[in-house]
Amino acid sequence: MTNANETADSTLAKPAPDLTFAKGAARTVFPVVLGVSAIHMLNDSMQAVVPAILPSLQKPLDLSYTQIGFVIFALNITSSLLQPLIGMYSDRKPSPFMLPLGMVMSLLGMGGIALAPNYAALLAAVMLVGLGSAVFHPEGSKVVYLAAGERRGLAQSIYQVGGNGGSSTQPLMTKYLFLPFGQLAAFWFMGVAAVAVVISWFVSRWYKGNLHLRRPKPAKTVDRTLQSEASREEGGGKTAKVVWIGMCLLVLLTFARSTYHTAILNYYQYFYAEQYATTIEWAQLPLFLFGVLGVAGTFVGGPLADRFGPKRIIFGSMAGAVPFAALLPYLPQAAVVPVFMAMGFILSLGFSVVVVYAQLLMPNHIGTASGLIVGLAFGMGALGAVVLGAFIDGFGLKPVFLAASVLPLLGLVTFKLPDLRKP
Repeated sequence: MTNANETADSTLAKPAPDLTFAKGAARTVFPVVLGVSAIHMLNDSMQAVVPAILPSLQKPLDLSYTQIGFVIFALNITSSLLQPLIGMYSDRKPSPFMLPLGMVMSLLGMGGIALAPNYAALLAAVMLVGLGSAVFHPEGSKVVYLAAGERRGLAQSIYQVGGNGGSSTQPLMTKYLFLPFGQLAAFWFMGVAAVAVVISWFVSRWYKGNLHLRRPKPAKTVDRTLQSEASREEGGGKTAKVVWIGMCLLVLLTFARSTYHTAILNYYQYFYAEQYATTIEWAQLPLFLFGVLGVAGTFVGGPLADRFGPKRIIFGSMAGAVPFAALLPYLPQAAVVPVFMAMGFILSLGFSVVVVYAQLLMPNHIGTASGLIVGLAFGMGALGAVVLGAFIDGFGLKPVFLAASVLPLLGLVTFKLPDLRKP
């Protein structure tokens, strides 16, 4: 993380040209936003293959919970650590054809997962999927920002709904694909990747043809402030120190949420089977509903942020999830599904809004801001997956879930964020 921040400091010291909308570019180009959202859905469904396939690989490859954590870590850290760096590069030199390139990498990774004969080969294939995701995300966020016009919250929500929709298929994959058919079912997702390559090719052509809609400001204007747009919208100047304090708080928030999200999606199925003396298959229903309501929450959160301001939605999302997280380890089995549905919706209200807020803080560095939040912070959450797996091996499932339930409390630091609502 230190190297990434040092690179970011260097980038901010010599800011890229501020990109502003040319006349007529303020409208929202919904076909493009929907196209990028579709790619995001396909990309994240391929990422969801990794945790979804692990229960069917646990015995054949003799995986411990720590090794399961390292597989998740390999996926997310490959994607996450590279995203800020790729974002910085794309801020300097927009690269539309990174979109199909990333999907080609994921296609190759899916083939590797289907054929992996051992733990080391599985890690290598998973890292290739993570690399494809790292290449896609920063440029995908920039395409959405360009196509959003003045409706950034809505556009970002549509984009993130695609990703959440793809992720929410994980329980269905586990139950209906990988547990019945095993490892070779991953071959089917090479077809998913091929569809993503085709869509991303057309989106990248639109992106390349419309870069002229954003024109650089004069260098003096850029040197005068690192966040002119955020300052205008808030009605006051913001120093670089305030920008970095805000970004650090957002990274802490995203770390807490992504680590808790990892605990739910990757380990709760084992906890559920142990706690209620049932099978992993039965745990897939609450996990699926958690994901579906998360998609709904992500879609609703963006328009709410457009109306009430991102800070309020981010804070409400984390504060609202705290009581549900605290209750989860103690629930009777019949109460798990409704609590999961409520928590999935509330926890996801701020999912896309955090990215919008980061872009408002760093309007001259959209790729960098998106990479730091979607990439680096989620990579820290991936490290949390390894730690959780090691603790489960050492202390058992229930003590770890009791400890993880306090993570949403860290999200309450958002009350320290400045208010970026439009006047």
